Amino acid sequence: MRVLVATGGAPHSDVAVRLGAYIAAMAPGSLTCLTVVRHERERAQADAILTRATLVVAPALAGAATRIRVGHPAGEIWQEAASGDYDLLVVGDRPEHSLLRRLLGPTTERLLERLPCPLLVARNWQGTLSRLLLCEGGQNAAWLPHMLAEFAPLLAAATQVTVLHVMSQIVARPGVPGWELRADAPALMAEHTPEGELLARDVAALQQVNQRVAACIRHGLVVDEILAEAANEYDLLVLGAHRGQGWTRLLLDDLAHQVVTQADRSVLVT
Repeated sequence: MRVLVATGGAPHSDVAVRLGAYIAAMAPGSLTCLTVVRHERERAQADAILTRATLVVAPALAGAATRIRVGHPAGEIWQEAASGDYDLLVVGDRPEHSLLRRLLGPTTERLLERLPCPLLVARNWQGTLSRLLLCEGGQNAAWLPHMLAEFAPLLAAATQVTVLHVMSQIVARPGVPGWELRADAPALMAEHTPEGELLARDVAALQQVNQRVAACIRHGLVVDEILAEAANEYDLLVLGAHRGQGWTRLLLDDLAHQVVTQADRSVLVT
């Protein structure tokens, strides 16, 4: 796996560098640390940032490549990620400074709008990725084979993998029986409902690499329920990107954006 970490030298960037090195070492793979400066005259500052990043990398990985690009941070990070054949882009998130809703930095916002490759927003990482929460939206079947192909070592090393599907009355399919809107995952799987079949498929596929897989159903507003489940000491949330068209894509992308914005832990958008 080829991992690209964007760093500006701030403490939250160090979290991204450490997490990127952790994943690259697990994969195994290579790590490239990228920093962007506005002007050529700032290259000495960029060199200092990358020297710091290589020191942060050292405990987890033997070494890392470094890259400097000049221009607008969001645009240059996107160009590097898109043209460098990377499998994962890792960025840090600024700490929250108030009780108001978290605001993502403009760079992360722009990267989320047009993913060059899977994007990992690193925050509050405690040194392990043992408990993973995979959010099954039911609209994008591509996320599961992609996770199995690109992130199998991450899945295999986890002590717990949970597949979550939120059933909301607002977006429930027409004619869904009322009991399904109250049932738990085992009941839906036993009755072979569409949601139960979806979870059973996911669990069976994931158990090819890790037997410690559980299915979870929550009922309510999608974003609220994902965040509530994530509060159960998960190290990483995984969301599928939606590359469809029209209003459905806008709705699903907005849900993903809300989760990334409001979550208090690392989020991988594949």
